[in-house]
Order: sequence, then structure tokens, then C-alpha cells
Amino acid sequence: MKIIDSKQKDIVAELKIIIDRGETATEEVAAAVKEVIERVRTQGDPAVLAYTEKFDRVKLTLKDIRVTPDEVKGAYTRVDPKKVDALKLAARNIRSFHEKQKISSWVSQEADGVILGQLARPIGRAGVYVPGGKACYPSSVLMNVIPAKVAGVEQIVMCSPVPGGALNPYILVAADIAGVSEIYKIGGAQAVAAMAYGTATVPKVDKIVGPGNIYVATAKRYVFGQVDIDMIAGPSEVLVIADDSAEPSFVAADLLSQAEHDELASAILVTTSRALAERVNAEMGRQMANLVRKEIARKAIDRFGAIVIVENLKDAAEVSNAIAPEHLELSVENPFELLALIKNAGAIFLGHFTPESVGDYVAGPNHVLPTGGTARFFSPLSTDSFMKRSSLIFYTKEGLDKVGEAVMQIADVEGLEAHGNTIRIRMAKK
Repeated sequence: MKIIDSKQKDIVAELKIIIDRGETATEEVAAAVKEVIERVRTQGDPAVLAYTEKFDRVKLTLKDIRVTPDEVKGAYTRVDPKKVDALKLAARNIRSFHEKQKISSWVSQEADGVILGQLARPIGRAGVYVPGGKACYPSSVLMNVIPAKVAGVEQIVMCSPVPGGALNPYILVAADIAGVSEIYKIGGAQAVAAMAYGTATVPKVDKIVGPGNIYVATAKRYVFGQVDIDMIAGPSEVLVIADDSAEPSFVAADLLSQAEHDELASAILVTTSRALAERVNAEMGRQMANLVRKEIARKAIDRFGAIVIVENLKDAAEVSNAIAPEHLELSVENPFELLALIKNAGAIFLGHFTPESVGDYVAGPNHVLPTGGTARFFSPLSTDSFMKRSSLIFYTKEGLDKVGEAVMQIADVEGLEAHGNTIRIRMAKK
């Protein structure tokens, strides 16, 4: 990894290529996605089946597009029971954490009989996209579905492509553990369109969540407004702040855990110690050589990896805040003290024994996190993501009499006479 000394360079400018590395849709991709969505919107199921055959090279019928209970039951015979137990542990922790996030309705009694409040209700139906093919991310199923279940969403529709003709059994098991209502063997932009607009077979949803490739991300952006979406996720990233107390092998392992995701993943170490920087660099070379996905990790590290040496931890926090990383590890002697300086991060991992992977899988907080600097204004997926609020307003005549004049004055400023008349007519009725 390249080592950058903050004394000599503008760090944020130096790291700009890393910060801005996310894929953006080309005109060709945007045009292709628009065509798919419009055709699915107007033609429904026939278009979905045609695109599934074209892109996934599997010919499905309406009869077998939906996963059956027998297929889910059969998946349990093809998985390792120990791995299922691990998924169940993760599900319990995810559910417990998200239960604590639930928002409540409330009502407040004001003066003169006025009642104000908030009514919190879940959305009616959620759609979850899960990558298929070579990808197998049962943890993503748990993280996207369980918050919706905790929020009280009645129906959860899951779509996942089946280029090989069948879904990975761990995906089906995770969906069963999480409580998915129905699963469809479709992917890509056509799956997003089917969930957004509905077909005779696939129900229309109110919100679509879940990761996907550039076509899926572009499709989600396209249908936003027709439905809600979680976020437009970019490549995964980790930033580790470390001081002399950090163990080089731990730090190296944590950086590589992100680098192995894909070639666009980013791994950055910000440290106050040049000695640590050099030891971590050497350790990464040793560990990388033994990774199954070492070629992916190497390309990610070469293009989007960096070690930044700073004067002190305050400077380290400033670098981190400017980058606003998806995952931030505080691998320092006093992590809770440093936490006070952190403003922007998707998830924060404190101490030497809290690797990012524990958050990815079993800790409980959601691993669907803002990427590409969007932690400046976005938050992790949560129970709240699947809920909506309605304001409650009740006025008595006495309460309206006290504010009526103010309403009429503001309506007059805005030139909306009928607004003012709603008050005048009521005040005239004695």
C-alpha cells in the first residue's frame, strides 16, 4: 500500500480518486435500464420472463417463477447445520438490536384542548433484492428483512436471480429464518421494475431495499418516487484509525476483509505511527498471499488502498470525517475518547477486538450502510426505514380562536385568500 505523509500533502485531495471511485451509470447502462423498466411496466410478466431468459440464460414459466415451500424445505437438506445455527444466532441479535429502534406513536395534550401527535405505522409491503449467481450473501437477507419484520411490515417480497436455475440454499434458509413472505427467481433491472410497478404475478411494493450491480442500482434510482428505496450503495470501504497500541496483524486482517469484497473496495489506514504503518504494510503482504480471493484483494489494495500518517489522533479524526467512511475502526488505546471527535461514519467499531466482520454478521446493528461519503447525511438501514409517520392535529373552537388571526395573516402574505377563509367562516359561526 502507498504511504502518504500528511505533512507533505493535502490528504483529502490525495485520496480523491479513492473517495470518488464509485461506479456511475454510463449512458449505455442508463438507456438499457430505462428500456427494461418501461417494458416491464407496460407488459408485465411476459417482459420479466423474456429478460430473465436473455440475461440469466434460464427459461422460466409463471408456474415456476415463485419459490415453493417444498423448495425452501429442501434447502435445509443441502446446508451445514452449524452454518444454519450461525445464521440463527445472527438473526436473534439483529432482531434484538432493531427492536430497540422502534418508534412509537404519541399524543400531546396542549392548552385549550388542542391535541397534537404522531402516528407511526409500517409500510404495507417491502421488496428485498438479493444478488444471485456466484454471490451468496445470506447475511444480506437477514439485514434487509428483519428490520422490516420488526417494523411490522405485513408482506415482504424477495427477488433473486437464478443464472444456474436454482437459488443458493443458504439464501433460501436465511429468507425462511428472517420471515420472507414470498420469493421470486428473478433479478436485475427487471426484478426492480416488477416490484416497483407490480405484475400479475409479482406484487407491487412500497419500498425496495438490497444491494445489486450497476444495473440494479440504476434501476432503483429510476423507480425512486414510484416507490421508496434504501440508498444507492457504492463499493464497500473501511477506514482504520490506529495508534501504537494496535496489533499490526489485526489491522492488516481488517483492511483485507474489505479488499476481498471486489476490485473497487477501499481500505485506508490512518495512523500516528510510521513504525506501525510499515509493519501493517508488511503484514498485509503476508496475509494476502494466503487468501483465496487474493487477486481481487490485491487489485483493490493497489488501486484504492492507502496508509496515511498523521501528527495526532485529532488529525486522524479530521481525515476520517472528511472521507465519511462506511466502516470506521478505532483501533486505539482509548477508543471512546476518540469517539467524541467522530462526526461522519456508517458504523463505528471500537477497540482492538471489534473487527468490522463481527458487525457484518452477528453483532446486531445493520450492515446496510452509507458508502462513498454519504455517511455525511445518510444513516444505516433501520426499523425506521420501513415506517412512516402521520401528524395528528386536533383543535377545539377555543384553540382555533387563539391562533386564527395568525393563520389569516400568513395566508394574506401568501396571497391565498381561501386559506384565510377557512378561519373567517369558522370564527363567524358563534
